[in-house]
Amino acid sequence: MTPSIAATSTSRIRRGYWCECRTTATGNGTERPVFLASFDAYSAAQADRWVAVALRTISPALDADASDAAWAWLYEDRLETRRSLLRSEPCTVTITHAGTRITWTIRPVLFLPLAHQQNIELLSCAHDFKPHATD
Repeated sequence: MTPSIAATSTSRIRRGYWCECRTTATGNGTERPVFLASFDAYSAAQADRWVAVALRTISPALDADASDAAWAWLYEDRLETRRSLLRSEPCTVTITHAGTRITWTIRPVLFLPLAHQQNIELLSCAHDFKPHATD
């Protein structure tokens, strides 16, 4: 008996963490978050390291309060973030600098494998797609 597609596909599902960074203007309260970056991590260490590298990189440009908050997370709160991730709990790291709130969010996820498409004919509608010109 041949194994089903569902059975073979689920064996390749990987646990990991979806990491995002967004900014929000804090002045008037009506600003929506702006997406800056994302990262797919396959371990809690990789996920919190992504935030740590970003904080270390931007810390010289932050005002004193934001820099203090960044280094406090790096030296005091990072371990608790890692523990929470290992318990499959989502985590958020936030600092505010000069009217901008920067938020890193890490969420446990299941990464699903993509279908293998080598030597497979695309659906006819795929050829109807016309990309928009960017100005």
